[in-house]
Amino acid sequence: MSTIQLSDTRSAALHSASATATVPGWQRQGKLWSNLKEVCDLLRIPASARVAGDELQFQHMQFKAGQRIHTIGQPFDMLYIVYSGFLKSVMIDEAGNEQVLGFPMKGDMFGIDGIHSRVYSTETVALSNCEVILVPFKIFSSLGRTHSELEAAIYGVMSRELVREQSMVGTLGSLSAEARVARFLVFLSERFTDMGYSGKQFNLRMTRQEIGNYLGLTLETVSRTFSAFNSIGLISVDQRAIVLHDVQALRTLRRLPPSHSRSKQKPAAAPQLTAA
Repeated sequence: MSTIQLSDTRSAALHSASATATVPGWQRQGKLWSNLKEVCDLLRIPASARVAGDELQFQHMQFKAGQRIHTIGQPFDMLYIVYSGFLKSVMIDEAGNEQVLGFPMKGDMFGIDGIHSRVYSTETVALSNCEVILVPFKIFSSLGRTHSELEAAIYGVMSRELVREQSMVGTLGSLSAEARVARFLVFLSERFTDMGYSGKQFNLRMTRQEIGNYLGLTLETVSRTFSAFNSIGLISVDQRAIVLHDVQALRTLRRLPPSHSRSKQKPAAAPQLTAA
C-alpha cells in the first residue's frame, strides 16, 4: 500500500473523528488503530497473505453510553465495525417515534444504509461504553482494486447483516409475544457464544422498552414474559442479569401454558411447554 493511500486513509478517518470528538464526554483511549488483517479477523472473513501484509490502518473511536455514532440525514462517508460494546440502530419517523432495527455487537458492521442515498437513513446509539473502527467508504472502495477477493468478502458481511435482520423480522411476524421474547433470548445467546462469551449467562445492555420496541411488544408484555419464564424455570432474571436454563425450550417455544396451570408448575416441568 502506498504512502499516499495510507495518508488518505488517516486523513479521512481523522476528519470524521474530529467531528465526533466534539461530543461532550468523548475520550480517546485504548487501541488507536487496527490493520487490515485485524479488521478481517474481527469480521470473521479470510485474509490472504497479501492482505496480511497490507500496511493500511483503520482508526478506533470510543463512545460513551447514550452517544450517537451517526445520525439520520448525516452525509455518508464512513462504515463502522464494532470492536467492543453494544449499540442500537434506530429509525425515527416524522412524528419523532423511534423504531429499533437492531443491536450491533462485536464484529458487526453498520452504516451500510447510507451507501445508496449517500446519507444515513438510520442512527446508531451506544448502549454501553463502546469502541468502533472507522472504515472510510472511499478507502473501502479502493480495496476492490487491490484486493478483489476482500471486496467480495466484505460485501458478504454486509449481506450477512441484512439477512440476519430479515430473518429476525420474518420469524417474529408469525409468533406469539412469548415466542418472540424467547427467540430474542436465543438470538442473544448465539451472538454471545459467537463472540466467545457465555451463551447462557449475560447482562442485557438494552432496556425492556427497547426490547419491546424491537419485537413489536409493549414494555409490560416483555416484563411479564420475563417474569413468567423465570417462574417456570426457563430463565433466572435479576434486573438486567439473565441466566438461560433451557435454551432448547426457548428455541422451540410457541406459547406459554395458561397462567393457572403455570402457577402449579415447577422448574423441572419447563420441557412441557408447547413446542414447535
